[in-house]
Amino acid sequence: MKKLVSLVSVVAFVAAPAFAQSSVKASHTNRVIESYRAYIGEADLFNSNGVRLTQPWQIIRQDRANFHQFGVRDRDDQSDSFFADPANRQALEAMLRNGTMTRDAANMIVRGNVWIDVDIYGSQGSGRWIDVTVSD
Repeated sequence: MKKLVSLVSVVAFVAAPAFAQSSVKASHTNRVIESYRAYIGEADLFNSNGVRLTQPWQIIRQDRANFHQFGVRDRDDQSDSFFADPANRQALEAMLRNGTMTRDAANMIVRGNVWIDVDIYGSQGSGRWIDVTVSD
């Protein structure tokens, strides 16, 4: 009888995490929480100290800092509320690492003078990743 109880306990223990995990996924759906379009101009290619930026995430982050913090905006840049928060701008590198951007898009951003479309994905106001595309 003891062996039967032990086996039942093990089966219940192993099955419980799988059930809990699936219910957690069902309650947290990631979706687009905000989108914006911005022009990556000359000012976005340099940081506040005048150093040329070499990574696309740095340039996108500088574009949002220029827009929200420094008031340096390219004509027709769109606003966003998500990257108005400096903590969210700081998370941009990790969010891009978790998102998508083609190698060609990354190279075009580093060269500058391109339009980007950014989709911010998350849940309950918290950003998880961004997808970045270059467009005409």
